[in-house]
Amino acid sequence: MPEIISTPGILTLWALAGYLLGSIPFGIILARALGLGDLRRIGSGNIGATNVLRTGNRGAAAATLLLDGAKGALAVLLARALAGEDAAQLAGLFAFLGHCFPVWLRFRGGKGVATFLGVMLALAWPVGLAACATWAAVAAVMRYSSLAALLAAGFTPVWALLMGRGEVVFLALVLAVLVYIRHAGNISRLRHGTEPRIRRK
Repeated sequence: MPEIISTPGILTLWALAGYLLGSIPFGIILARALGLGDLRRIGSGNIGATNVLRTGNRGAAAATLLLDGAKGALAVLLARALAGEDAAQLAGLFAFLGHCFPVWLRFRGGKGVATFLGVMLALAWPVGLAACATWAAVAAVMRYSSLAALLAAGFTPVWALLMGRGEVVFLALVLAVLVYIRHAGNISRLRHGTEPRIRRK
């Protein structure tokens, strides 16, 4: 197979494609379709799976989590297949940005954790699995979704280095910084002991 060379124009197109995929607000779509109300007026007002869970519909929350992750993974996989690795990383970055700042919602989107995990699973699945395992372990022990997200994102560049996947370290670091910025309010509440915990079944 001949080497794929991505021109600036092609990279721009894949950045746009990644953004458009990432900006699909699955949480809002599912909440409306299932009669759960306007997600932006429920709980934290966030469009992600954690806030969907506050509606009491675990199935909808799980579907939102999977779909938000899938859109990041799909952006990466399509770009890689059609335009190469540089396009894949750019599409992944912009899928994340699309979720966090969707034009359809006046740039008020989610915090990007599921999309971040989907992007990392598609770019380097062992690194993505390690990030998912980190999230699951922290969530199970500490019962803070936000803390789990922060530690999973923060450790992802480390996992990439330890696993010899240096090609994804920079993007993992950039996405981790963005995850921390998006969680500024959660970090403040964690420091003050006011962050809500994940409810036990």
